[in-house]
Amino acid sequence: MSNLTAVDPDLDHAVQAADAAALAAGVAVRELTDLSDLEDAVRLYATIWGRDANPPVTVELLRAFAKAGNYVGGAFDGHRLVGACVGFFHAPSEDALHSHIAGVARDLAGRHVGFALKLHQRAWAMLRGVSDIAWTFDPLVSRNAYFNLAKLAAEPVEYLPNFYGTMLDTINGVDDSDRLLVRWRLRDPAVVAACAGGPGLAPVSVADELAAGAVVALGRSRTGTPVAGPLDGPVSLVAVPADIGVLRAEDPELAHAWRNAVREALTTLVAGGGRVSGFDRAGWYVVRGTR
Repeated sequence: MSNLTAVDPDLDHAVQAADAAALAAGVAVRELTDLSDLEDAVRLYATIWGRDANPPVTVELLRAFAKAGNYVGGAFDGHRLVGACVGFFHAPSEDALHSHIAGVARDLAGRHVGFALKLHQRAWAMLRGVSDIAWTFDPLVSRNAYFNLAKLAAEPVEYLPNFYGTMLDTINGVDDSDRLLVRWRLRDPAVVAACAGGPGLAPVSVADELAAGAVVALGRSRTGTPVAGPLDGPVSLVAVPADIGVLRAEDPELAHAWRNAVREALTTLVAGGGRVSGFDRAGWYVVRGTR
């Protein structure tokens, strides 16, 4: 990306990790500046979110972001744009980039295109002297929680109830748009290890946590409903539904019950001094230091 990598080994490793991730995913990742590429990104987002009439971003906005020096990146499978990620800078004093939206075409699931996009964004940000990238995700989406907390080693910092209001798309439905804000400390050893393809953090095991005395603050019944538990353990476990997307389509009331239950558990635990420290792939947040 630049000759600056020669005098910054961390940046050099970040560029190498980004290149390796793109190669493993079978894509080419680059900045998007041409109008045709930006139009493709808007169409891709509209398809992913089911918002053809009202896409999540516009061509004009992406054009302005790119011209102003913000991050607009895309992943290509041959000549086809299959993933895109957009971020803009925080206030000057914060030394951070906010990654606003990222999406990958559904037929590319399993190719790790999202991982390649995030690593490209990380190297791009480090080249510009940025220390952190922040973004939000829906805490009910298990695969995103695992990707962000385990795969990328991002750190949860704030729970944001109904952050965007009602979004009315095929992903969010009519439910409240709660989000978990994370910070990605780009030079943190855990992040460096995660971007190199290894475990950035020690894998989370609910079975091990329970054996060590963790308390189930929110569990699942046999019928898939949320079951509230005590919120006073030294380590608390908070479950999410197996597939919130299916639940929103088939049982919106139960999906909303999960939204309220996870919101109540996580906000109460964090307000009491807890810290979300990891996510088990089976669908459990681990919150430490809750008493």
